Amino acid sequence: MTYLATFHTHFGAMRFLKQCLKESISAKMMPVPRELSASCGVCVRLESVCAPSVPEHEDMERCYIMTSNGAYVPLGG
Repeated sequence: MTYLATFHTHFGAMRFLKQCLKESISAKMMPVPRELSASCGVCVRLESVCAPSVPEHEDMERCYIMTSNGAYVPLGG
């Protein structure tokens, strides 16, 4: 599944990306899509069998699942 995680700070996104790569999770940093908002303007797109948990990553703003038609659905409500 494809997930998109937004962050409050650029540093938080960089730390999360580094953690994903360390755990061999395919991930890349990219600009936040226009229809989503984030304080820092960057997000991390990742391919994983399970979604990252927002409480586990203190700087993560929100996590979305990317649907097959390209829409972003927020996880957890």
